[in-house]
Amino acid sequence: MNTSFSSWEELQNACESCTKCGLCETRHNVVVGVGNPQAEVMFIGEGPGENEDLQGEPFVGRAGKLLDKMLEAVDLDRHKNIYIANIVKCRPPQNRDPKPEEQEQCIDWLRAQVRMIRPKIIVCLGRIAAARIIKPDIKITKERGMWFEKGELLMMPMLHPAAVLRDPRRKPDAFRDFLTLREKINEICERTYG
Repeated sequence: MNTSFSSWEELQNACESCTKCGLCETRHNVVVGVGNPQAEVMFIGEGPGENEDLQGEPFVGRAGKLLDKMLEAVDLDRHKNIYIANIVKCRPPQNRDPKPEEQEQCIDWLRAQVRMIRPKIIVCLGRIAAARIIKPDIKITKERGMWFEKGELLMMPMLHPAAVLRDPRRKPDAFRDFLTLREKINEICERTYG
């Protein structure tokens, strides 16, 4: 697969015509991502849910609304100073976890996005994204909010907003992680809060 693209439009078009795995058969929309293509901070989830599949944008359901509130609390905005993407670009049926082979077929799209954006920080939302991007044996409840270094990238696993909705007692932990993220942005990013 060609993973070097000269423009976002080219990447978007290639993604939208992808038929590498069975998820293409049930999708309404390919959910490539949303945000600032020059963002220093990139958020990565596992895959689109029903609302995302219908609207073609990541994190637009109840979990997305919670994510937006937490982003806003630390002066981040999905349309201005961050970029949000997913491991898989098509919705797994019944919102099940994306299978390892589906992740494998789709991961090159995400790698192309990371190469084009060149973020300084990647935030993995939830266990699946963190296990794929940071380390396979991640313990999300124990290691959330911690920094991991990979090459020149700083990475942090966070609780998935849907997990926080299922267990509201986790909200203070999730919010603390966003405060930790804000500190790091202030420390190493030049344009995010510019």
